[in-house]
Amino acid sequence: MAHLLRGKQAGVQRDFSAGLNPQLFAIDEVARYGINSQISCLAYDPVQSLLAVGTNDTQYGGGQVYVFGQNRVSVVLPLTRKASIRTIQFVADKLVSVDSKNEISVFSLETTRILASYTPPGSVTALATDPTLDFALIGLQNGDVVAYDLDRQGPAPFKILNLWKQQYPKARLTPIVTLAFHPRDIGTFLIGYTEGAVIYSFKTDKPTKYFRYELPPGAPGGDSDPSTSHVRRYPRLTQALWHPTGTFVLTGHEDASLVIWDVKDGRKVLARTIQNAHVDEPGRATESFSSTPGTFALKCPLFRIAWCSKENPDETAILIAGGTPTTSLEKGLTFIDLGQTPVYATSSWQILSQHFEKPKRQHTLPTPPNAEVVDFCLIPRRSPHYAGSHDPLAVIALLASGEMVTLSFPSGHSINPTNQLHASLTCVHPFINRIDFGYVERTRWLGMVENRSKGPSILKGGAEAKHPVMRFANRNILQAAHADGTVRIWDVGHGDEIENPKMAQVDVARAIGRSSDVNVSKISMAGTTGELAVGLRTGEVVIFRWGHNKDYGKEVRHTEARGFGLETIKDRAEPSVKEGLLPLTMFEGQGQVTALKMSDVGFVAAGFQQGGLVVIDLRGPAVIYQAGLDELAGQNKRGSIRRSNSQSQQKKEWPTCIEFGVMSLEGDDYSSISLFVGTNLGRLATFKLLPESHGGYSVRFVGSISTEDKIITIAPLDSELGDPAEATQTAVAGLRDGRRIDGVLLVVSTSSVKVFRPPTAKGAHKTWDDVFCDAAAVVRYQAAGYALLGLFGDGSAKTYSIPALKQIASANVGHILDVRRFSEVIITPTGDVVGWTGPSEMALLNVWGTGSDLTRSLDKLFNIEALIPPRPTISNVEWMTGTLHVTPADMDTLIGGPDRPPSKRMIEQRRAEEEQQRAMKRFAAAGSSSPEKEEEGYWAYMQRQMQERTQSLNIMGDSMNRVEENSSNWADDVDKFVSKQKKKAVMG
Repeated sequence: MAHLLRGKQAGVQRDFSAGLNPQLFAIDEVARYGINSQISCLAYDPVQSLLAVGTNDTQYGGGQVYVFGQNRVSVVLPLTRKASIRTIQFVADKLVSVDSKNEISVFSLETTRILASYTPPGSVTALATDPTLDFALIGLQNGDVVAYDLDRQGPAPFKILNLWKQQYPKARLTPIVTLAFHPRDIGTFLIGYTEGAVIYSFKTDKPTKYFRYELPPGAPGGDSDPSTSHVRRYPRLTQALWHPTGTFVLTGHEDASLVIWDVKDGRKVLARTIQNAHVDEPGRATESFSSTPGTFALKCPLFRIAWCSKENPDETAILIAGGTPTTSLEKGLTFIDLGQTPVYATSSWQILSQHFEKPKRQHTLPTPPNAEVVDFCLIPRRSPHYAGSHDPLAVIALLASGEMVTLSFPSGHSINPTNQLHASLTCVHPFINRIDFGYVERTRWLGMVENRSKGPSILKGGAEAKHPVMRFANRNILQAAHADGTVRIWDVGHGDEIENPKMAQVDVARAIGRSSDVNVSKISMAGTTGELAVGLRTGEVVIFRWGHNKDYGKEVRHTEARGFGLETIKDRAEPSVKEGLLPLTMFEGQGQVTALKMSDVGFVAAGFQQGGLVVIDLRGPAVIYQAGLDELAGQNKRGSIRRSNSQSQQKKEWPTCIEFGVMSLEGDDYSSISLFVGTNLGRLATFKLLPESHGGYSVRFVGSISTEDKIITIAPLDSELGDPAEATQTAVAGLRDGRRIDGVLLVVSTSSVKVFRPPTAKGAHKTWDDVFCDAAAVVRYQAAGYALLGLFGDGSAKTYSIPALKQIASANVGHILDVRRFSEVIITPTGDVVGWTGPSEMALLNVWGTGSDLTRSLDKLFNIEALIPPRPTISNVEWMTGTLHVTPADMDTLIGGPDRPPSKRMIEQRRAEEEQQRAMKRFAAAGSSSPEKEEEGYWAYMQRQMQERTQSLNIMGDSMNRVEENSSNWADDVDKFVSKQKKKAVMG
């Protein structure tokens, strides 16, 4: 019966929760943002302009594939069973993945669903695909290569047996580590084994060249280990890739050696490392990079190598992740610019060797300190060919921690992911340390479109699904503080249409004037004005305000200007921001900022770990109040103290929660702006903000009361209507007209809740049952009423009536959110809950739902009008010298066999052509003198295609037999032509 008395004890005559019942309380999972687990691999499709991210299977989530497009386009492709994603590749309208359980999964970009899964006969170690082929070639641990038909969704009859074992029968286990198609001749294939590399020809079904890296005794090699330099060594191969024109092959080895080979005769052009050349020659001295004399430094493995090119494929560069000494202080990607490739036919061996020995330039694309790059993904401008390395404009680096860094190419300048990448990707770019929410008015947020200079867009593909529009609802604006000192602001929505999907960003490190030790501890944003306050662990409070940057495009030197307890920092705005949230002023406090509140009426209050409290009036701006909590203890003459004074004095006290309100305090016959401050010891202090004759405001302490434990929520309420009695612009304006608001405070601590009239009335009280409350807020369900929503340590979410504090309903959310991070959960006034599901993923829930789970995304990924450009082919000189040109259609026959029917892509193309012919005939002139030739039927076309494919195999065999004859005849013709020209020159 205690709940029947609490309303009278609190001084509230109405039941604010009268219209609520347990049936209304059901948890809906509305959306998820971020990445569920550690990122394992990346892939980019320049044709569709999509980015795919694969994740590992960890305790926080299973492996799955995320595909991101423009704005908020996002689709999650789950696996059929728990596993980690090891490789992902785009193939035309499909995406192919290989997981840790050796399963090949094929997803459709058009339907965003899995088409097929296949487990090859062995462990998968490599995967090769091409946008123009309907096949995936799979390298196995036993050294074999098998084929999978992506179109027919089944294994193909084609197979390449272990070629290295055929050449070196005594070789032990030789698994395949890499596979790559020739960039211009799709009929030539590079296979990398652990012992070396092999070039295989589909035309002859035979290997043509073998490459084996040998270090003679005395050669330093890549690792420069003197203990092994006296013996002959064969460093294991880890990478193998083509020159963009296919003229050379590059192999990377476990000792960090980079070896360039001549494809024509199989000779070694140069062996080098990132630092030294000719490391395969005995007696060569190399740099050790070791801090101790007489020792050598270990080198990081070669994680990834890409042979890039500009628009002209002969202008090349090599991008390397790894291969640097472990003692090197500078981390990042190594960029070796080789410049224009010498003409092979007219260049001497020395010229070719010097081209790779002495690059045009070499530098490091920097990454964050102590961050090792383990993988990267190039962002080509247009072409998906040349192994995805043709004319890249940017590179996305994957760090060992699972974070991402986006860099311009080849300069290496950091690219701001704001409005370049999907919001979920920014959660790992870098990791988020702190989040907060601003319940911002819709019209205000629609006007907060940041104008920031940026380069070409990286993601332009996909189309968002249609969602209902909530035109009269405030927006859930997330403020996310990242590890690099930036705060990004964006709309997480209500599961509705997000009208302004853009992000805004503030650079806190730049605003305070230092790049290190920038750890954000608190954030607060005003819902009406859009002003932002950021508190740091080092005690600074930085204020940002929306505006135009008068120094746009200019780097201005900071001029120190202090006054009224603050430092002006307007000249520290980012030069790249033309309009956005700009730094305004900064306060330097003592100790970590533990509580922060930005009001809608121009006041900011901050609490510090040293026990200090400061109030800032932004109309100055000026500090109008500054005191320590210990100074207030002697001023308080009223209040219920549940714990002894001696116990409270022994512990250090600091603010944990701050709120502004407008109400009539106990004993007053007028309303005023009030400031409520809760502490870690359970004390609630009340202050008045009163206008002064000079136009400013003063702050006066009026009393305090103690609860049982740390205060986590303060909610001022109108005691007559139940509406929030917050300090809004409308409420403050009403004070001039003498409007009075009788209010109460609802104060939640970790162990109890109290409803009373401030500053010191006794009120009503309830203690939580056996569990602690980690987060709480007052929420409203439409017009039915208000309730107190709390998240508790047992994983439950519970609602309580106001003011009776009787439990209405309870539901479990521990299976969705991480219970250990309940204290970081944000609860909005509409019942939306945002919490962490893992280290880098957040879930948006709504407690007034129907109990539905998260629905799959209906966003569209595939654009049928985006055509794949033709694959580069061999040059005329190569064709004239006898190189047989093999087309992707020929590869379909060679790999799929003569009995394979036409692919679905060919059938669709034929249907489109037939439809086009019918349309042309409908518009043709009537009354033709001769009847039209009967159109070939669809099934007749398929039968003809089967016959043509069978004939193609025979023709190709005959063509190979005639290659030698044609080459001999061509050489004879050349000799005759030269003799004839000499005769003419002699005879005149």
